[in-house]
Amino acid sequence: MLFKISLSNIRKSIKDYAIYFFTLVLGVAVFYIFNAIETQTAFLRVSDDQRELIHILTTAISGVSVFIAVVLGLLIVYASRFLMKRRNKEFALYMMLGMSKRKISALLLCETVIIGIGSLFVGLMIGIGLSQVMSAVVANMFEADMNDYKFTVSGSAITKTILYFGIMYAVVMLRSGFVISKCRLITLMNSGKRSEKITMKNPWLCVIVFLISAAVLIWAYHTVGWDFEHINEKRIGLAILAGIVSTFFIFWSVSGMLLRVVMSAKGVYHRGLNSFTFRQISSKINTTIASMTVICLMLFVTICTLSTAFTIRNSLNKGVEDNFPVDFYGRFSLHTHDGTDDSSYRTGNIDDVYAQQNMSIYDDFDEYCHFHDYNESNFTFDTFAGDRKAELTGGSMSIYAMMNFDISFLKLSDYNAIMELYGQKQIELGDGEYAVSANAAGLPAMYDKLLEDSTEITVFGNTLKPSSEKCIISSFYPDIQASNTGTIIVPDNAVSEKYRGVDYFVGNYKATDKNGREAAEKTARDNWNNVMHRYQSGAGNGFMHGLETRIEAASNAIGIGALVTFLGLYIGFIFLVSCGAILALKELSESADSMPRYTMLRKLGVEEREISRSIFRQSGIFFLLPLLLACLHSYAGMRFAKIGLDLLVTDNYTKPVIFTAIILIAIYGGYFLLTFLGSKAIVKEQK
Repeated sequence: MLFKISLSNIRKSIKDYAIYFFTLVLGVAVFYIFNAIETQTAFLRVSDDQRELIHILTTAISGVSVFIAVVLGLLIVYASRFLMKRRNKEFALYMMLGMSKRKISALLLCETVIIGIGSLFVGLMIGIGLSQVMSAVVANMFEADMNDYKFTVSGSAITKTILYFGIMYAVVMLRSGFVISKCRLITLMNSGKRSEKITMKNPWLCVIVFLISAAVLIWAYHTVGWDFEHINEKRIGLAILAGIVSTFFIFWSVSGMLLRVVMSAKGVYHRGLNSFTFRQISSKINTTIASMTVICLMLFVTICTLSTAFTIRNSLNKGVEDNFPVDFYGRFSLHTHDGTDDSSYRTGNIDDVYAQQNMSIYDDFDEYCHFHDYNESNFTFDTFAGDRKAELTGGSMSIYAMMNFDISFLKLSDYNAIMELYGQKQIELGDGEYAVSANAAGLPAMYDKLLEDSTEITVFGNTLKPSSEKCIISSFYPDIQASNTGTIIVPDNAVSEKYRGVDYFVGNYKATDKNGREAAEKTARDNWNNVMHRYQSGAGNGFMHGLETRIEAASNAIGIGALVTFLGLYIGFIFLVSCGAILALKELSESADSMPRYTMLRKLGVEEREISRSIFRQSGIFFLLPLLLACLHSYAGMRFAKIGLDLLVTDNYTKPVIFTAIILIAIYGGYFLLTFLGSKAIVKEQK
């Protein structure tokens, strides 16, 4: 009997359950898709390093899934509140007919089980289908071979999804039973007669609070997004706290100001249904200040997370292509001690290291360049900039602008040989001249200002002047990203070999096809590791060495890019669904409470078209307010993020922001459209 009544109730309340069911299905599908990545990619032909990166990715997703489950659980509990509120009169009727609270709770339990099983089944079916597409996405990202592709269902992901959502539904059942046990018949019967009181706040107080909150918010924006010179952990923490508190009070003040401002504009207020529309909006905002604050902050996190994730991925892929022009990059240096407190790195020689093992590094390469840099004691960026550093770095968004770092020197002949190997432009220098090369974020522009003033330097006993007013945007060493903070190129006769620094070797393998390069890399890497492991420096001197390859750099770029992209999409998608669902449920609940008001409007002769327009404006403003403030937060947040991501990000945010906007419109805008249509359907019930 209870089962039949439950099915009947679900059919009758299909409009109420639509958003709830849609949200549950989305949550289940997304949860399964991301947790099934490991199973879905098991058939891919990838290298051991890439397989390890995929394992790291799936481990990270498993950890984040716990947080996601908590967010979805809170969302499901919030949604259940809306559904119960809509059915207060129904519960009152059951009690009047003699049904006990225990049986009503059992009825709700049965409905929850039916909805839960239905949403799990539909969500899993959608998730299993879309996870096959995810396999292709991962394969494309890791440049993997899909010849062994087969349709795969992840048993572990299904188990995890059923377990997590089962716990969520159990919590909802317990809460529903508790609420029903505390209900009184008179309260349920009068629930539809009680309306929200519009608290007319003091308009001047609202204006003052708004101005103060806006000023504090502007300070927080300036602190994290523009005032880089004075930034520190304490100021960042204070700015974040100030931003959260200010967001709350902005919504608090707007809820009191909005109606007053519109009422003061008589022509606007008395036009059409504007007086009714803005009173409704003011009431909604006034009763959802905390919710609007949380939604705004969640949207802010979503926008920043998605935009930054896509930017990092694009930058890493572009960085390998632009900044790693050769197959192999090795470096070696001896750490000598001269008996003083100061220690310095003085080059050994890679040739000598290989010679100890009766080997030659040149055998593995078709073309190469073997060189070393030079070090001038205590010559740093601060030394070069002098008392102009504050002027040069003021307003710069580069993390390098706030640091002091050594600047190395390179002989002209070595630099030109390296550029020839890289396929880049070579330069000329006259006697007594120097040039500057750099490509790290923000630094070329600073060097340009110094070179424009013909800044002279004294190094290795020589006084040199710049040969050009422009910094050369380049790097003598390969890297996954643009990280050359400054290299000064000088004539060959301007340095002495006693100032030699690190020994470098860059080259391209003899092989030309993919398989050949992979085989050549394994040989070259094994040879390097073996000779370095067996090398004895003599005289007790320590040594340092490093090895990077283009294949390794590309693999790391793909791995990091995949990690941030998938985590960003996972968190961003769930946050968007949560924000849209909370706003939708609140708006639908308000529409249900306002049905008598719309009935009265119809009796007064208001056309259906005007009522629909009023509902559209209410829903639009209700969804738009937190999004607008979140966009302002995000602009400052992404400026701050760019400071810490200088080592990874060289690409601009334009395309990622556009892509994020598309996702926002699709999901957040989709919820707005469903809410508008749902609200229209609800207010027509008493037509």
